[in-house]
Amino acid sequence: MQSNAKTPEEYISELPEDRKQAIMKLRDALLKNLPKGFEEVMSYGMIGYVVPHSIYPSGYHTNPELPLPFINIASQKNFIALYHMGIYSDKSLLTWFVSEYPKHVKTKLDMGKSCIRFKNIEHIPYSLIGELAAKMTAEQWIKIYEQAKKK
Repeated sequence: MQSNAKTPEEYISELPEDRKQAIMKLRDALLKNLPKGFEEVMSYGMIGYVVPHSIYPSGYHTNPELPLPFINIASQKNFIALYHMGIYSDKSLLTWFVSEYPKHVKTKLDMGKSCIRFKNIEHIPYSLIGELAAKMTAEQWIKIYEQAKKK
C-alpha cells in the first residue's frame, strides 16, 4: 500500500499505533546502522534508503530521475515489509541473513526475492535488521548494482 506522504514522519503519523511503533523501531535500526552515503527519503510511497544523485548521478536505470534505491520499509495490508536490494543481488549476504534469522526469530522466515515480510510485529528482529543494514556500503551497493545491470 503506497502512501502519498511527503516525509517519513508524515508516513509514520498515518499508521495505526501498533504499526507506527514497529516502523519507528525499524527506521531507528536502519538509521543507526546504515553506513554513510545512504539517504532517507520517501520512495515509491514507502520510507526508503537510497544512494543519492550526489554520490551516484546516474540514478536508477528504470528512471534516472530517481536516486538508486537500496532499502524500503512499509506497512502493507497484512504485514510489515522490508525490501532490501542487497539480499536480492548478493548471494553471500542472502545466505548470511537466512542462516542468522532462526537465531533471532522462532517463526519461519517469510521472504520473497528482496522482500522480508513480518506478519507478526512481535517477531521483527530489529537487531538483526540493523546488522543487515550495516553489511553493505553505498560504494559496495553501486558496484553490485552496476555489475548486475551489465548482465
